[in-house]
Amino acid sequence: MTITSLDELKSHLNLTEKELHWEEKAENTLPLLISQNILSLIDNPSIRRQFVPSEEENIDTIGNLDPLKEEDNSVSSRLIHRYPNRAAFLTTDRCFAYCRHCFRRRFTGTMTGPASEAEIAEAAAYLKEHKEIKEVLLTGGDLMTLSDEKLDYLLHSFKSAREDIIYRLCTRALVSSPERFTPEFFKMLEKHNHHAPFFLMTQFNHAIEITEKAIDALIGFVKLGIPMMNQCVLLRGVNDTLDQQIELCNKLMYNRIKPYYLFQGDLVKGTAHLRVPLSKGLALEKEMRKHLSGLSMPQYTIDLPSGGGKVILTENYLVSRDRNLWTFKTPDGEERSYPEDF
Repeated sequence: MTITSLDELKSHLNLTEKELHWEEKAENTLPLLISQNILSLIDNPSIRRQFVPSEEENIDTIGNLDPLKEEDNSVSSRLIHRYPNRAAFLTTDRCFAYCRHCFRRRFTGTMTGPASEAEIAEAAAYLKEHKEIKEVLLTGGDLMTLSDEKLDYLLHSFKSAREDIIYRLCTRALVSSPERFTPEFFKMLEKHNHHAPFFLMTQFNHAIEITEKAIDALIGFVKLGIPMMNQCVLLRGVNDTLDQQIELCNKLMYNRIKPYYLFQGDLVKGTAHLRVPLSKGLALEKEMRKHLSGLSMPQYTIDLPSGGGKVILTENYLVSRDRNLWTFKTPDGEERSYPEDF
């Protein structure tokens, strides 16, 4: 069962006044789409807040619909070349479920559909010409909403143009529709799993999202030797406590997924109620470092407004520096010094 309207959702949830007063046609909102797998988890407040819309989306006036300036950096209708050595290809605008914190709501859920063969060919030609591009993010929307046949065609087209590019498979389907990852899918993917590697980029925002179905699907990527990394979004009322982050990071690691990014929410219109103040995020990051190993610790990162790019946010442990001595504070607040010259 897929939920696409508030009327349908009412039969599963007692909606709050803010949820009942959400308006889908406002410019800064997304359609309502909740998959069967999300519906099975919807009683958890952290899941509900991510997928059930609220009127807070409609009244938010902070930010805009393209805070990362992707449109200004688009070199074709689907290919974004914002960083010198990597690009992002918008495979489709569709997802199995629409996250209310989506930063690409200018595109996601607009019924644009999958990239056409002409759009794929145009992007492949650009990649072939621009040898400085070493990585491509296959994103959207969610590329896993494409059929195996369309994915096969896309991967063949891009890998025929450039065998040396690393491809990041960016998906939230392990949360929203883990049944998508069939034996037939992995058989198709294995055909292209040579030369430059794939990386699976997941988005698990809460430990409860790592279900047994998701774990079963992850095993297929492990068997193909595809490294897995997680990009979590820090969300108010979802995962903004120390216990929630520690549980998530440890569960990710146990299932062979490296916690890669902990993203500060972008200044996307319609998402202000889900963003965490930077002061709280930095305090959380500081505490996480006391409880997690370097392997388990994600990079708290902000994608700066107006296309400023990603920077790492962390506690400043440098206390002072004289001509030949650096002084730092430890995570526990003590001081240690390190020489400049030896």
